[in-house]
Amino acid sequence: MSGDHQSLAVVLFSLLVALTLAVTAWAGRRRRGTTEESYAGGRLFSPMENGFAIAGGRLSAASFLGVCGLIALYGYDGILYSAGFLAAWLVALFLVAELVRDCGRFTLADVLAARLGERPARIAAGTSSLTVSVLHLVARMADAGLLVPLLLGGESRAARTWTVVGAGALVGAHVPLGGMRSTT
Repeated sequence: MSGDHQSLAVVLFSLLVALTLAVTAWAGRRRRGTTEESYAGGRLFSPMENGFAIAGGRLSAASFLGVCGLIALYGYDGILYSAGFLAAWLVALFLVAELVRDCGRFTLADVLAARLGERPARIAAGTSSLTVSVLHLVARMADAGLLVPLLLGGESRAARTWTVVGAGALVGAHVPLGGMRSTT
């Protein structure tokens, strides 16, 4: 990138980060700190808003890059993998969401703890949630470490490392600042 384009990219990226943090702070200004607000956003979202939030989570850079990689490696079969993932996710959502709602709980771990032994169910749910979350976060941070330095013009190993650290800090700031409302 040339110098002018580089400066513009840095300014626009900084504005995007500032806007995101401002929306986070604005959305979290009336937090009450209850379990219902933490898991369900205080039940203040319309179905359309929830749908956009779910779509935003699924339509991430990692998803697009993964699907592009699958198609590049496997051709038509790669498209089937991505469609199969979406179909399986929807089936699981319909089966699990109904069960959780009918039990009056917020998470699958709450349902398992209510129906099975409290301690073993919570340990199993916590371990699996942390494992999946860490693996997902590592993939997202690796994506950020590759893509953002290219956008901002730094291609060194140090630039990638600091991008991963910065992206992790920004992601980590969203939930404490704004809770589920800002995340959604």
